Amino acid sequence: MAPLNSTQKNRPAKFQRATTLEMVRHACPDAAQALCISESFGLTLIDSDGIRDLHRSQLIQSADALKEVLAEKAMQIHMQRIVGSFVGSAYGAGQFYSRAVTEARDLTSKLSNGTRDEDLDGPVGFDSRAQRKRDFAADTGLQAHVLRMAAEGAASAYEEITGETWKPYERSGSSVAAQLIDQKAASLQMSAFD
Repeated sequence: MAPLNSTQKNRPAKFQRATTLEMVRHACPDAAQALCISESFGLTLIDSDGIRDLHRSQLIQSADALKEVLAEKAMQIHMQRIVGSFVGSAYGAGQFYSRAVTEARDLTSKLSNGTRDEDLDGPVGFDSRAQRKRDFAADTGLQAHVLRMAAEGAASAYEEITGETWKPYERSGSSVAAQLIDQKAASLQMSAFD
């Protein structure tokens, strides 16, 4: 890894918005959408409530096993990180699903142009490229859905364990600004000694 030069060291870190459960809900299919995908593509029906409840109960059991040793704040931090990983994973799957749907739509819409040979059905017994993209999008949709359910279960467990609604950990942009102000103030104070 290359060493940082002086301009990189002094550059403030970029502020990146943390992933919220609401972002996951917008990116990943809900139970009704998952059911529609399963039925339309002949895929396994998903037990959405079962997945959410299983993850919720597993995290609650895990917290019960740790509560004798972990202080309240340590438990909150630990659970915060666990839920954050579930939420981040679900959101990544939702973004991947969105890209797969876009590719499937684009390729399927090209089928209406009868002069394109590459989009036509393959040899007998093989699916067209557009059909494979639609199937792939359906698979990724169900994957995103189950990860959403796991994240919702984890967030529900967090609320029961800590008594608070889960929110993503965010470094406040103000801390970067505060550091810059402190540095400027220190420079001004030091210049008084010159």
